[in-house]
Amino acid sequence: MAMGFGGPLVVTTPEDTQIVITRQFDAPRHLVFACYTQPALIRRWLNGADGWVMTVCEFDAKVGGKYRYEWKAPSGYVMGMGGVVREIEPVERLVSAEVFDDDWTGGEAVSSLEFTEEGERTTLVNTITYSSKEARDGALATPMAEGMEFGFSKMDEVLAEMGEGA
Repeated sequence: MAMGFGGPLVVTTPEDTQIVITRQFDAPRHLVFACYTQPALIRRWLNGADGWVMTVCEFDAKVGGKYRYEWKAPSGYVMGMGGVVREIEPVERLVSAEVFDDDWTGGEAVSSLEFTEEGERTTLVNTITYSSKEARDGALATPMAEGMEFGFSKMDEVLAEMGEGA
């Protein structure tokens, strides 16, 4: 089965402490879900842009499981984040708590991923809830959306390769 590329990234702020990111993928949801829960696949799309390298990629896909990601910039700067899986419903939902090492968001954020499928197309809705409006605004002030779109474009490529093997 040949797959194309997903749709544009849509970012909204429905509440003072939330950012909602919506993105479509031309792939069935079990493949999109796998890209979020299998370290070998995570490493292929969440690998950073413009010379950044993902140096740590760990994900234990169970309630209470921990995850850890680190990226190294060409300058040598290391950005890391980690958290704990709070809920997991295979192919439907993944909820995790996350904190960046530099804690630029002012505490823990909760990321709730919902995967819905229509035909061979999956819609991903990621609702990120921050500890305060200031933390949410701080996240919005970063190049987060651009970084996510870069990663999702890479995921489109990974999904296309996975679909060709189906």
